[in-house]
Amino acid sequence: MIWPFVALGLQAAATLPPIERAVRDGIARGVFPGAVVIAGRRDTVLLAQGYGHFTWSANSAAPRPDSTLYDLASLTKVVATTPAVMLLVDAGTVQLDRPVRDYLADFQGPGKERVTVRQLLAHTSGLPAYRPFYEAAKDAAALRRLVMEEPLRWTPGSRAEYSDLNGMLLGWIVEAVSGERLDGYVRERILAPAGMTETRFLPPRGTWRRTAPVGVWRGTPVAGRVHDQNADRLGGVSGHAGLFSTGNDLVRYAQILLRGGRTPACTPLFREGTVVEFTRAAAKGRGLGWEMRDTTTADNAGTRLSAAAYGHTGFTGTSLWIDPERDLFVILLTNRVYAPRARRSLTELKAIRGRVADGAVDLLDALPPASRARAGSGLSC
Repeated sequence: MIWPFVALGLQAAATLPPIERAVRDGIARGVFPGAVVIAGRRDTVLLAQGYGHFTWSANSAAPRPDSTLYDLASLTKVVATTPAVMLLVDAGTVQLDRPVRDYLADFQGPGKERVTVRQLLAHTSGLPAYRPFYEAAKDAAALRRLVMEEPLRWTPGSRAEYSDLNGMLLGWIVEAVSGERLDGYVRERILAPAGMTETRFLPPRGTWRRTAPVGVWRGTPVAGRVHDQNADRLGGVSGHAGLFSTGNDLVRYAQILLRGGRTPACTPLFREGTVVEFTRAAAKGRGLGWEMRDTTTADNAGTRLSAAAYGHTGFTGTSLWIDPERDLFVILLTNRVYAPRARRSLTELKAIRGRVADGAVDLLDALPPASRARAGSGLSC
């Protein structure tokens, strides 16, 4: 079922099929049972639709852009943790080139005194990509100790290696500097000012029925509990995973970034210079927190977004791409970890993400020339 959220006067008959075809291919191939796609610009939404169902059962709920909650997985890094660091940088309480150890005294081990906050954000810290800490850690305190003691694999700054550990450490830096737990700081300082009322860690039981499930337990779909096992052992709140959100809330966030850090009410949430610094190339393929579009492949971001596009993906099947040159964002939310029927669901999903991103450019190109022209760098405040 398709929810008819096509928006704002766009005659999409000629340009909607590429996106719809890509998503329906994903469902037909068994990559995911349902999805939400939203594309738009800083001041408008071009397309917002739900496809398929929560599960492989045709009797299950249909995803909706406005109300279906998704486990964002690693999008947590850029929707919660990175903007929290941006606020602290703007406030002058975090300096990007200071050692992590200045903020986290228990970050100990050979060479770790050289690791900076910037290197955590750019994934050049030298830490490994992933470790199943939950297997050895009986609680959150034990898991934190294991992260802090994890040895570096490479000299800091010598190579980019995407790592969940960097996200965990950044979340703890936010907590150490702000004196607040990460979820509370993000809720009060980012989500509330942005109008992101549906986004949260630890979604309450009352929201689980409208949350896309990410697993099955004894034949029953499981929703509302974070899929990432390290994040789960940390109590569901971590800098690398644990955030849940809807498509509409992510629209609000993407539009703030496209406006240079300003809310629709023209209130600055971030300094424009900070937005620029965090969303431009800082290391091979990486911004600060963000991934830069890889122009050598169509996977994830397609071939038609500009080289300035930045974004992120999540293991559960989520993605967000923002192109400041085109004034365009594209959101794809799926629960591809729910009993996938495809042998290589992640590989298939990467190709579908690229097709959806290219389809979003089609939507933009279908606008009248006057509307298609890139908007100014700011708002008329």
